[in-house]
Amino acid sequence: MNNTEEAGEGGATAEDNKEDTCPICMDKFQYKKKLKCKHESREECLEQVKAVGSICPVCREVFVKIIGNQSDGTMTQYPSHVTLEGFPGCGSIVINYNLRGGRQTDKHPNPGQSYSGSNRTAYLPDNEKSREVVQLLKRAFDQKLIFTIGRSRTTGLDNQVTWNDIHHKTSPSGGPQ
Repeated sequence: MNNTEEAGEGGATAEDNKEDTCPICMDKFQYKKKLKCKHESREECLEQVKAVGSICPVCREVFVKIIGNQSDGTMTQYPSHVTLEGFPGCGSIVINYNLRGGRQTDKHPNPGQSYSGSNRTAYLPDNEKSREVVQLLKRAFDQKLIFTIGRSRTTGLDNQVTWNDIHHKTSPSGGPQ
Protein backbone atom coordinates (compact mmCIF):
# COMPACT_ATOMS: atom_id res chain seq x y z
CA MET A 1 0.00 0.00 0.00
CA ASN A 2 1.41 3.43 -0.84
CA ASN A 3 1.03 6.65 1.16
CA THR A 4 -2.08 7.77 -0.71
CA GLU A 5 -4.14 4.59 -0.19
CA GLU A 6 -6.39 4.22 2.83
CA ALA A 7 -6.19 1.21 5.11
CA GLY A 8 -9.00 -1.28 4.50
CA GLU A 9 -10.93 -3.20 7.11
CA GLY A 10 -8.59 -4.75 9.63
CA GLY A 11 -5.62 -2.78 8.22
CA ALA A 12 -3.20 -0.70 10.25
CA THR A 13 -3.90 3.01 10.61
CA ALA A 14 -1.49 5.86 11.26
CA GLU A 15 -2.77 5.97 14.83
CA ASP A 16 -1.88 2.28 15.34
CA ASN A 17 1.67 2.87 14.09
CA LYS A 18 2.07 5.89 16.38
CA GLU A 19 1.84 3.59 19.40
CA ASP A 20 4.54 1.27 18.02
CA THR A 21 7.19 3.85 17.11
CA CYS A 22 9.61 5.87 19.18
CA PRO A 23 8.80 9.63 19.01
CA ILE A 24 12.54 10.42 18.95
CA CYS A 25 13.88 8.21 16.16
CA MET A 26 10.57 7.00 14.66
CA ASP A 27 11.82 3.38 14.69
CA LYS A 28 9.61 0.58 15.93
CA PHE A 29 9.86 -0.18 19.64
CA GLN A 30 11.81 -3.22 20.80
CA TYR A 31 12.37 -2.17 24.39
CA LYS A 32 10.54 0.94 25.44
CA LYS A 33 10.80 2.96 28.60
CA LYS A 34 7.98 5.05 30.09
CA LEU A 35 8.79 8.44 31.63
CA LYS A 36 6.98 10.11 34.54
CA CYS A 37 4.98 12.09 31.99
CA LYS A 38 3.77 8.77 30.51
CA HIS A 39 5.53 9.26 27.15
CA GLU A 40 7.46 6.24 25.91
CA SER A 41 10.72 6.06 23.96
CA ARG A 42 13.34 3.50 23.09
CA GLU A 43 15.90 3.06 25.88
CA GLU A 44 18.78 3.88 23.50
CA CYS A 45 17.12 7.13 22.46
CA LEU A 46 16.50 8.17 26.06
CA GLU A 47 20.17 7.63 26.90
CA GLN A 48 21.08 10.04 24.09
CA VAL A 49 18.49 12.56 25.31
CA LYS A 50 19.87 12.35 28.87
CA ALA A 51 23.35 13.20 27.55
CA VAL A 52 22.00 16.52 26.24
CA GLY A 53 19.41 17.26 28.94
CA SER A 54 16.86 15.49 31.06
CA ILE A 55 13.72 16.77 29.37
CA CYS A 56 11.04 14.70 27.64
CA PRO A 57 11.36 15.46 23.92
CA VAL A 58 7.58 15.28 23.51
CA CYS A 59 6.19 17.45 26.35
CA ARG A 60 9.40 19.08 27.72
CA GLU A 61 8.81 17.81 31.31
CA VAL A 62 12.00 17.26 33.33
CA PHE A 63 12.40 13.54 34.04
CA VAL A 64 15.74 13.40 35.86
CA LYS A 65 16.68 15.61 38.79
CA ILE A 66 19.64 17.75 37.72
CA ILE A 67 22.45 18.01 40.30
CA GLY A 68 25.12 20.68 39.88
CA ASN A 69 28.65 20.97 41.26
CA GLN A 70 28.11 23.64 43.92
CA SER A 71 30.12 23.21 47.11
CA ASP A 72 28.40 22.24 50.36
CA GLY A 73 26.89 25.01 52.40
CA THR A 74 23.73 26.57 53.78
CA MET A 75 21.01 28.89 52.55
CA THR A 76 19.00 30.90 55.04
CA GLN A 77 16.47 33.68 54.57
CA TYR A 78 14.68 36.14 56.82
CA PRO A 79 12.33 39.11 56.42
CA SER A 80 13.73 42.63 56.73
CA HIS A 81 12.14 46.06 57.11
CA VAL A 82 14.52 47.45 54.46
CA THR A 83 12.58 48.40 51.31
CA LEU A 84 13.98 47.86 47.84
CA GLU A 85 13.76 50.44 45.04
CA GLY A 86 10.57 49.99 43.06
CA PHE A 87 8.84 48.12 45.89
CA PRO A 88 7.85 50.77 48.45
CA GLY A 89 6.35 49.65 51.74
CA CYS A 90 6.72 45.89 51.38
CA GLY A 91 10.04 45.22 53.11
CA SER A 92 12.48 42.69 51.75
CA ILE A 93 13.63 39.11 52.04
CA VAL A 94 17.33 38.70 52.78
CA ILE A 95 18.95 35.47 51.60
CA ASN A 96 22.32 34.40 53.00
CA TYR A 97 24.42 31.74 51.32
CA ASN A 98 27.38 30.28 53.20
CA LEU A 99 29.54 27.95 51.09
CA ARG A 100 32.42 25.88 52.41
CA GLY A 101 35.78 25.71 50.73
CA GLY A 102 37.41 22.47 49.68
CA ARG A 103 39.02 20.63 46.78
CA GLN A 104 37.62 20.59 43.29
CA THR A 105 36.20 17.31 41.99
CA ASP A 106 36.07 15.90 38.45
CA LYS A 107 32.95 18.05 37.94
CA HIS A 108 35.00 21.25 38.33
CA PRO A 109 37.47 22.94 35.95
CA ASN A 110 40.62 22.13 37.99
CA PRO A 111 40.20 18.80 39.83
CA GLY A 112 42.37 18.57 42.95
CA GLN A 113 42.87 22.34 43.24
CA SER A 114 41.59 23.99 46.40
CA TYR A 115 39.07 26.81 46.56
CA SER A 116 38.00 29.11 49.38
CA GLY A 117 34.53 29.25 50.83
CA SER A 118 32.27 32.22 50.26
CA ASN A 119 29.42 34.10 51.92
CA ARG A 120 26.89 35.82 49.64
CA THR A 121 23.81 37.91 50.39
CA ALA A 122 20.88 38.54 48.07
CA TYR A 123 17.66 40.55 48.32
CA LEU A 124 14.10 40.18 47.10
CA PRO A 125 11.04 42.35 47.77
CA ASP A 126 8.85 40.75 50.45
CA ASN A 127 5.77 39.93 48.38
CA GLU A 128 3.88 36.82 47.30
CA LYS A 129 5.79 36.36 44.05
CA SER A 130 9.17 36.64 45.78
CA ARG A 131 8.15 34.12 48.44
CA GLU A 132 7.53 31.67 45.58
CA VAL A 133 10.93 32.59 44.11
CA VAL A 134 12.60 31.85 47.47
CA GLN A 135 11.13 28.33 47.39
CA LEU A 136 12.46 27.85 43.84
CA LEU A 137 15.88 29.18 44.87
CA LYS A 138 15.90 26.76 47.81
CA ARG A 139 15.18 23.90 45.42
CA ALA A 140 17.97 25.07 43.09
CA PHE A 141 20.34 25.41 46.06
CA ASP A 142 19.51 21.90 47.30
CA GLN A 143 20.24 20.62 43.78
CA LYS A 144 23.59 22.46 43.88
CA LEU A 145 22.75 24.73 40.93
CA ILE A 146 23.18 28.29 42.25
CA PHE A 147 26.98 28.37 42.55
CA THR A 148 29.92 26.71 40.85
CA ILE A 149 33.72 26.91 40.98
CA GLY A 150 35.51 28.87 38.28
CA ARG A 151 36.96 32.26 37.32
CA SER A 152 35.46 35.20 39.18
CA ARG A 153 34.04 37.84 36.85
CA THR A 154 34.68 40.54 39.44
CA THR A 155 38.26 39.69 40.49
CA GLY A 156 39.48 37.64 37.52
CA LEU A 157 40.84 35.00 39.92
CA ASP A 158 40.51 31.28 39.15
CA ASN A 159 39.29 28.58 41.55
CA GLN A 160 36.63 30.79 43.14
CA VAL A 161 33.02 30.19 44.17
CA THR A 162 31.00 32.00 41.49
CA TRP A 163 27.33 32.52 40.64
CA ASN A 164 26.10 29.88 38.22
CA ASP A 165 23.85 32.03 35.98
CA ILE A 166 20.87 32.26 38.35
CA HIS A 167 20.95 36.01 38.76
CA HIS A 168 20.38 37.60 42.19
CA LYS A 169 20.07 41.16 43.43
CA THR A 170 23.11 41.53 45.69
CA SER A 171 22.60 45.07 46.98
CA PRO A 172 19.57 46.48 48.80
CA SER A 173 19.92 49.77 46.93
CA GLY A 174 20.12 50.64 43.26
CA GLY A 175 18.76 48.75 40.30
CA PRO A 176 18.69 45.03 39.67
CA GLN A 177 22.31 44.33 40.77
